[in-house]
Amino acid sequence: MSETGIERVVIVGSGQAGIETAAALRQRGFSGSVTVVGEEPDLPYQRPPLSKEFLKSVEDSSLPLRGEAFYAANGITLMLGAVAERIDRARRELVLTSGERLPYDHLVLATGARNRLPPVQGLDPARVLELRTLAHARALTARLPALRHVAIIGGGFIGLEVAALLRQRDIAVDVLEAADRLMGRVLSPAMSAAFRAFHEEMGTRLRLGTLATDIAPRGEGFALRLSDGTTLDTDAVVVAAGVVPNVELAVEAGLAVDNGVAVDALLLTSDPAISAIGDCASHPNPYGGDGPIRLESVQNAVDQGKCVAARLTGSAQPYDALPWFWSHQGPIKLQIAGLSLGMDETVTRGDPASGKFSVFVYRAGRLIAVESVNSAGDHMVARRLIAAGIPVPKEMAQDPAADLKALMPKAAA
Repeated sequence: MSETGIERVVIVGSGQAGIETAAALRQRGFSGSVTVVGEEPDLPYQRPPLSKEFLKSVEDSSLPLRGEAFYAANGITLMLGAVAERIDRARRELVLTSGERLPYDHLVLATGARNRLPPVQGLDPARVLELRTLAHARALTARLPALRHVAIIGGGFIGLEVAALLRQRDIAVDVLEAADRLMGRVLSPAMSAAFRAFHEEMGTRLRLGTLATDIAPRGEGFALRLSDGTTLDTDAVVVAAGVVPNVELAVEAGLAVDNGVAVDALLLTSDPAISAIGDCASHPNPYGGDGPIRLESVQNAVDQGKCVAARLTGSAQPYDALPWFWSHQGPIKLQIAGLSLGMDETVTRGDPASGKFSVFVYRAGRLIAVESVNSAGDHMVARRLIAAGIPVPKEMAQDPAADLKALMPKAAA
């Protein structure tokens, strides 16, 4: 029996969060059984590269999170192509659609999220393109040679990453974004404006404040009717309108749900035998302002997996990792440290026209986030400064000659 009394861990979800939990358990010396249940048949893989660089081939060997031998060597049971149907909390068993029951001492929900399909009349999920899974990436890659024009619904990270990749292949692109600016959910207005200029320079047509209202087949492509009354002829439609957390298992089991599976600071659900992590989990975060938040990032998935593994091996600590994100859009590498929720002021460090600059985001005089373009140095020091809660004067933030590392205590610097 382990120190925590846990001998059987079952993880639902074979994405970054689930695999990190399994690996971290073994790294911390957990000797009990570890089983990962994943719906997709492919060896667990990285999702970010799918939208940052088209697959070089139908089977891209650079994608797997771990080599196949890793799982056998570490005694991790992978059940791929298996679907969890429900949780029998009374018996502590995960029930699969096959009828098989997996007993657990602790269950980890790492069920991720799926693409949100916008309410567009005539939208057939089987005919539009998405980019969330390896199957989606294969479908899009196979269509590339025949595409002359693509309409993308959504001006967030994924939509704009795909737009940039298509433009690099000289494929015409229209991006439809319901909001009045790009990536408005995660970026400051100043950085949104910069990305609007970047994409317009790439030749992408941006239609802000515009919805797709109706889609109909036209020849080999589609006629897309827009909220401004125009009709757009296109070869393909890519849906990138955000995601919906996969909470169905939790709901059926009677667990608390609030924009994701609700967890406490230790990432425990309303059932102490069940944790939830990654894209599906809504959690308290010291950097997120009031109320729980749900984050969709590799950093969050990895750090939450490690946090749960630490708790299950006797080293419980609240989850308090600083959120950070990145996006590659053509020649532009965007890195974000912190969360800009509740921001009320920004200052810019460097010249946006140079293609290398940062926007420092403040709330009530305190630095809460830094958005950097092609400036890895600013990003790395920002992560340390924000995590340590060190004040950054605005006049220093906007002076490219100022040494931000000097603000760090000598031992940390």
